[in-house]
Amino acid sequence: MSVFTEVSREQLEPFLGGFALGRLIDFSGIAGGSENSNFFVACEGGEFVLTLIERGPQDELPFFVELLEQLRSAGLPVPYAIADGQGQRLHRLNGRPALLQPRLPGRHVEQPDASHCQAVGQMLARLHAATASGALQRRSDRGLLWMLGSGRQLRARLDQAQSAQLLDPLLAQIADWLAEPPALPTAILHADLFRDNVLFEGHHLTGLIDFYNAHTGWTLYDVAITVNDWCLDAQQRLQPELARALLAGYAAIRPFSAHEADLWPAVLRLAALRFWLSRQLAAEQHAGQSGVLVKDPEHFKRVLVGHAEVQVGLPLAL
Repeated sequence: MSVFTEVSREQLEPFLGGFALGRLIDFSGIAGGSENSNFFVACEGGEFVLTLIERGPQDELPFFVELLEQLRSAGLPVPYAIADGQGQRLHRLNGRPALLQPRLPGRHVEQPDASHCQAVGQMLARLHAATASGALQRRSDRGLLWMLGSGRQLRARLDQAQSAQLLDPLLAQIADWLAEPPALPTAILHADLFRDNVLFEGHHLTGLIDFYNAHTGWTLYDVAITVNDWCLDAQQRLQPELARALLAGYAAIRPFSAHEADLWPAVLRLAALRFWLSRQLAAEQHAGQSGVLVKDPEHFKRVLVGHAEVQVGLPLAL
């Protein structure tokens, strides 16, 4: 169970009293998260998710509240911060910023098929379409500059052969992009749309959750992050049927450009590097810490190796 900050019933009951949700029935920590503390909370007034924010600038939390309201208004199945009796949506509990949100229906899909992937691609395109105006902006704390610095630190710990094959070309590409950013479409990215952040009932997508990595960026990068989790085979290589389904679902709503198609292999590798680096950092920070889920950094190292040759390109309208 990934809970960094524990919450007791004696602490939770007075916190919930401000929401007029009725008596607390039960609550439990949510397994699977790696950055925030999350709890399922059942009250007489319904089922909710309580999130204690563990990472990131607290003054940016209004961005997430506004983003979710904007996506909710656009008809996307997302959680949203519930206001208490005083109209406040941002709270504090046990020294941490706290959000209380409705619990969405559905469950995570462990073994997605092409239909699941197509639905995810369509929903991701709708998310980007709803935020492409640029009215909301947030800079990522794990963007290109962070990847370049963290990648160079990782490079120093790898042997020369691994560095030359995996990191050196990509770090050089990142440096080039920092000097001259490519002209790619931008919007607000989910930036973490893995299987454990999407809910389905059967083949009906019922929820997108955990937007705490959301930031302004290249929409193609968000597609690559998503493909790198939903569309892999047992060897962590692209599974063509799943990848084509997700990309086709996305392109049906937001068509890809020829420039995006040219950069697709490099951006897939960039997305793999980002999560190799962040998982490596988490493994080092939380080594031996009980109750914290530490995901295997080597997984995304293998994904990066598998992207040495990318056989599935972006679909382009003729």
